[in-house]
Amino acid sequence: MKIYTKTGDKGETSLLGGSRVAKDHLRIEAYGTVDELNAWVGHIRSLKSSAVEDSFLVQIQSNLFAIGSALAAEKKDLSFPLPELPKESVEQLEQAIDRMNEKLPELRNFVLPGGEESVSRAHLARTVCRRAERRVAALSLEDERAEPALVYLNRLSDYFFALSRYLSEQLGHEETKWNP
Repeated sequence: MKIYTKTGDKGETSLLGGSRVAKDHLRIEAYGTVDELNAWVGHIRSLKSSAVEDSFLVQIQSNLFAIGSALAAEKKDLSFPLPELPKESVEQLEQAIDRMNEKLPELRNFVLPGGEESVSRAHLARTVCRRAERRVAALSLEDERAEPALVYLNRLSDYFFALSRYLSEQLGHEETKWNP
């Protein structure tokens, strides 16, 4: 099977279910940004940091694939099942955030993104996650099936913020506080 189909050469693509839409369609923007976020999570994984649990990041990537599949489906009744976002996935993010926050000093200032490479990668993942959340929020106005993804992405951006702070602490780097 060839990887290229040439069916998108005129700026259209297919949704799961067969409909053709413009490549800048809101649904494509939403799942495309989730896909970009997934690549950033992979980039964080490539650090092989002992401060980051690789299996948890793999689970996040799997959850993002499930979200992308749901967002790519044009209708509810497909002839095949889609992977579902596990019900406990938001709670797992909250638990991970809580574990990291227990080891961090209280936050009294805004933090400027940056620092060591892993910290910067976590901040980049957070900002792409926020963009994905905005795209999914817009889609959820016309498709209520996007709402579980919206909750997950909201918590996931919090996870990446906590992760950036946690990595900074683990590496012994002082966060750059914003002083207006």
